Amino acid sequence: MTAGIKDCEENLKYLKRFNFDKNLPKLIKKLKGKSIIIYGAGAFFELIKSNYNLDELNIIGISDKRFEENKNQKILWGYKVYSPSEISSVNPDYVIVSTKQNIKIIEYLYNEFFQSTNIKIIPLVNKNLWKIIKDYFIETTRWI
Repeated sequence: MTAGIKDCEENLKYLKRFNFDKNLPKLIKKLKGKSIIIYGAGAFFELIKSNYNLDELNIIGISDKRFEENKNQKILWGYKVYSPSEISSVNPDYVIVSTKQNIKIIEYLYNEFFQSTNIKIIPLVNKNLWKIIKDYFIETTRWI
C-alpha cells in the first residue's frame, strides 16, 4: 500500500503546512489515557505512522470503509482491524480520522454509526477554520 515518492513528499509538505509536528504532542497530551481507533487505513496514515511516534496514543485499532467488505483482515500495521459498523461495539473514547479530506468522513461516521453514542470524532491533522471551510466546499462541489 506504500504510496509513491511524489505522494509522500506532498503529504509531508501537507503535514508541515499544518504544523503536525507541533500539534501531535498537544493531541497526545489531550488524549492521554483515552482509547482511540484510527479511521483511515491508507497511505496517508501509513506515512504518518512511519514518520511520527504515535506510541503514546492508546490506539486500540484501525478502521476503514474497505474493512466492511473484507472481514478477513484482522491486523494491519500491528493494530486490530475494525469495520466502521463494529466501532461502536468496541466503544472507544475517540475515533481519529486520518485522511486529508475528512469533513465528509466525520459526517458519515457520526450520522451512520455514532449519533447515539458518546464516541468523539476528531481529525488527526488539526486545520484552521478557513481550511476546513475550503475543504468542505471542495468535497461537496466535485463534479463526477
